[in-house]
Amino acid sequence: MRFTFLILVSLFLVSCGSLTRGGKEVLEIKTNPSGARVETSNNMMCSSTPCGLKMSRKSEIQVKITKKGCKPVTVSVTNQVANAGAASMAGNVILGGVIGAGVDVYTGASKELKPNPVDVSLECR
Repeated sequence: MRFTFLILVSLFLVSCGSLTRGGKEVLEIKTNPSGARVETSNNMMCSSTPCGLKMSRKSEIQVKITKKGCKPVTVSVTNQVANAGAASMAGNVILGGVIGAGVDVYTGASKELKPNPVDVSLECR
């Protein structure tokens, strides 16, 4: 009986991070002054800051920020294991959810984008 209960609990908790956090995150971009154009190396863009772009938590990208009369800025955005992601990963492993742990690594649910938000002060004339 106890073994059956553990199996059922493990099945429900497999891929905890994927279920609770998902594999995508909104990258927020803020500039001072606002109204800058944003283009990313993974072909996403927004025409005016502040803005948000939904992308994979495992992304590693360059964010190019431009505004007429201001010096262009490029920011590197990478990923790291998030505190919440590490906790869900540990929960997967402890409760026997090795498959879930693999899914979390594959989907990026255990990660977060860094820096987020991207907050830039533009040098304008």
